[in-house]
Amino acid sequence: MSLIEPIDELQQNQVREQVQKYLRKAAEIFGKTFKPIEVRFDLNGRAAGMYCVKGRERWIRINPWLCNKYFADSMTSTVPHEVAHYVVNMIYGRRYIRPHGNEWKTLMVAFGAEPNRTGDYSLEGIPVRQQKRYVYNCACMQHHLSTVRHRRVQSGEKEYTCRQCRQVLAQ
Repeated sequence: MSLIEPIDELQQNQVREQVQKYLRKAAEIFGKTFKPIEVRFDLNGRAAGMYCVKGRERWIRINPWLCNKYFADSMTSTVPHEVAHYVVNMIYGRRYIRPHGNEWKTLMVAFGAEPNRTGDYSLEGIPVRQQKRYVYNCACMQHHLSTVRHRRVQSGEKEYTCRQCRQVLAQ
């Protein structure tokens, strides 16, 4: 198995141009111009893309390894998916709509893209960090908590309960 390289500068520029293309298309649809959005190529793991908001700052994160391995699909699926989140956020706000709700789906269709919530990509050759799992028990079964949840339990910040028996999980 050979490792996939992240996308190069030329491909990054093509992704940025594609983002601008979808923003122009959204401007036609809504009769409103949208500020350019920053595109960062710093996402890793299983996700192909992510729309982020922090205060007034907005940006799109793209997984450069998945984008390289599935470049054509990224341009026609991942990019419109994330741009649609941005546009829907700018039009409707974030409080009153669901992330993959009707507004988002309608815009995806208007973009000519499939309104799929997630991609189904093989991660072969892509660097993916595997989280360690910690075994916890309840009255009826064994549970495997992520490192983050395990640390929350250990610090006393949080308790997790079983959905079946409602007992607090213990190590």
